[in-house]
Amino acid sequence: MSEHNQDYKFIDRISSYEISEQAKLKSNPMVSVLMITYNHESYIAQAIEGVLMQKTDFAIEIVIGEDCSTDRTREIVLDYQKKYPELIRVIISDNNVGMMNNSKRTMAACRGKYMAICEGDDYWTDPYKLQKQVDFLEANEDCTLCFHATKFIYENNPERNFVHRPKKIPANCKFTMKHAILGGGGFMATNSMLFHREYILERPKWMDEAPVGDSPLMLLLASKGKMGFIDDVMSVYRVMTPNSWSSTMRDRQKSKKHHFAILKMCDDFDNWSNKKYHQFVVRKKLKNKLNYLIRSFRNILK
Repeated sequence: MSEHNQDYKFIDRISSYEISEQAKLKSNPMVSVLMITYNHESYIAQAIEGVLMQKTDFAIEIVIGEDCSTDRTREIVLDYQKKYPELIRVIISDNNVGMMNNSKRTMAACRGKYMAICEGDDYWTDPYKLQKQVDFLEANEDCTLCFHATKFIYENNPERNFVHRPKKIPANCKFTMKHAILGGGGFMATNSMLFHREYILERPKWMDEAPVGDSPLMLLLASKGKMGFIDDVMSVYRVMTPNSWSSTMRDRQKSKKHHFAILKMCDDFDNWSNKKYHQFVVRKKLKNKLNYLIRSFRNILK
């Protein structure tokens, strides 16, 4: 890595290093784009290009957490960092730390007033995505989060592709904790989220113990304010790509473990919020249990 002539900065808690050229970075980016990646050789360039094409009247940074990929992902990421040293910072380590820890350490390295997320196998399609979302949050101080419609694609089964958006959109395009709880992690695509970084600086314990990152993040932000929605399709979420969360849920044992971990997360959140939203948590748990039983029954019939 010495050929890149970067500075190395140790990130506390989770063993990692930052590769960047500090002197060339923007000092006060308005938006930090968090991008975690592992074995995304076929996708990572498109993910990065979707951020590079953004047209904004403010500064941004791209913070990429590369988790010791076994393919050419790290090489591609470092080549982009060398080409765009004023924009890109790379967080790496000598050993694989796993998706959740990679996300935590990359998030901790972000500096912007706002944060946006684009994982390495997804990509953005609208060059004004960040500008639209920042403008929305700047104009709506009661919102902590802004999200938008997203195209879900199945590369091996394109007839299943669809546009993901809430079924019922309020007149003011603002959602509340009720929607966050009942909608679960599938309520919004992670790559559509832009939010105030200040609200996630101190993570409650239940977040760190959760089996996923998107749903707890949404719940935490919804506890601080409303969630604004822009009905424009501005990103693509790939379903069932190798090493993705959706592909790992094909394994029955992993699916079972995940199911019970989500139920525990619901209880932990319920206690943390002093049961303020208890009626919605109970409804969500019942829905999860029913869906799990249906999936299990279908698997038995196969």
